[in-house]
Amino acid sequence: MNLKSRKSLPDVGELVVGTVRNVMDMGAYLALDEYDGFPAFLPWSEATSKSVRSIEDVVKEGQKVVVKVIRVDKVKKHVDVSLKRVMEGEKRRKMAFYKRYVKVATLVTLLAEKLGRSIDEAYRDVIWRLEDTYGDPLTGLERAVLEGEQALRNAGIPEYWIKPLLEIARTHIEVKTVRISGIMTIKSTASDGLYRVKDLLLRIKGLLEKEPKVKARLYTVGSPRYRIDLEGHDFKILESILKKILEEASKEAERLKLEFSFERLKE
Repeated sequence: MNLKSRKSLPDVGELVVGTVRNVMDMGAYLALDEYDGFPAFLPWSEATSKSVRSIEDVVKEGQKVVVKVIRVDKVKKHVDVSLKRVMEGEKRRKMAFYKRYVKVATLVTLLAEKLGRSIDEAYRDVIWRLEDTYGDPLTGLERAVLEGEQALRNAGIPEYWIKPLLEIARTHIEVKTVRISGIMTIKSTASDGLYRVKDLLLRIKGLLEKEPKVKARLYTVGSPRYRIDLEGHDFKILESILKKILEEASKEAERLKLEFSFERLKE
C-alpha cells in the first residue's frame, strides 16, 4: 500500500520502506511506499557489503525492503538509497512502524470512503493528527480504544470523525497487554511474625488497589514466598508501579522488622 507523505521527497539519512520494481545489472529501482510510490534508485554498490554474483542475490522484484536515503536531487527529482547501510535493528523497528502505519491508513481511508470524505482529508484530519499527538497513529487509536472519544479529541480530530472512528477502532484493533511478575520473600523470627507478614501483605494489597488501570494479583506460592503479577498496556507504567510498590514494601518491612527480598521473574 502506498502512503501519502507531507513532504514531496525524503531527506538524506531517512529510513524508508520501498518495493523493488525493476532489477538491472547496475542496480534496482524501488517505489517508496511512504512517498506515494515515488521512484528511488538502489545502486549495485549500495546493495550489500557481501560478495555476490548478482544483485538479484540480494533483492528481487516485488520485495519490500528498508533502505536509507543517501542522495536527493530536488531539481531533478532523483533519490538514491542504500540497503547495506541499514542496521538490522533499524530494519526491524522501521518495518514494525510501517506495518502499524499501514494498518491505520487502511482503516481510515476505508472509513473516509464510507463518510464521503477524501483521502487527503483522511490523512490531514486523522492520520497525521494522531501521529503528531501520539508519535504513531496506531498508538492513538489504541489509546482511543482504552480511553474513549476524548483521546481522539485530544488529537484535534474533527467531531464528525469521532464516533465512527472510535467504532472502527474498537472493532478492528486489539490492544495487547504486557505482564511483569516477581517473587517476594518475607521472613520473620519474631513470635508474632505471622501477623507482621500479614500486615505487610495487606499494605501491599492496598497499594495495588490504588492502581485502577493495572490488573494485579498477589498470592502465596508457599510461605515465605509470595508472587506479584502486574498486567497492563504500557510496560513503562508497569515498571514504575512495581518500583513504587517495592520501595514502600521495603520501608514497611524494615519498620515491621521483617526480612524482605524480591526476585524478578522472566516471562
